[in-house]
Amino acid sequence: MTRRQRQAGATYLLMLFAVAALGLGLARFGTLWATQAQREREAELLFIGGEFARAISRYRAADPGAGGGSGEGPRALRDLLLDPRQPFVLRHLRRLYRDPMTGEADWIVERQGEQIVGIRSRSTRVALRSAALPAWVSVGGAAGEARYADWLFREEPR
Repeated sequence: MTRRQRQAGATYLLMLFAVAALGLGLARFGTLWATQAQREREAELLFIGGEFARAISRYRAADPGAGGGSGEGPRALRDLLLDPRQPFVLRHLRRLYRDPMTGEADWIVERQGEQIVGIRSRSTRVALRSAALPAWVSVGGAAGEARYADWLFREEPR
């Protein structure tokens, strides 16, 4: 084997190691990117859930037949868009937001009787955040294994 052939083999081996190291680095970057994207969607879910919780609270407070903000809750999500109880246009929610975890406006609606008391995401992914959640989020499920579907966005407890 000539010296040139030995050098070509060593260069080939170094190139294989470089490609392997580059692949590992890209895999690590992909994992970090996916986690960051999930954190951003989670923050958006908390914002949207807060909008729904405040809209339900405002809907109850605007009940013309009840005093002290303890009126009836909405019967459908579209009632938050245009309050049917009022003779004028009253919107408690600007639009029906899509769930950032599923990409659809397909919320699980929690009811007490016929009234909406909160909403949940349909996502079964495990939540990254499990502590220090706002007061209007109640979490079901096992500690550390809560899924986004376990987060109930409801009125803030009084």
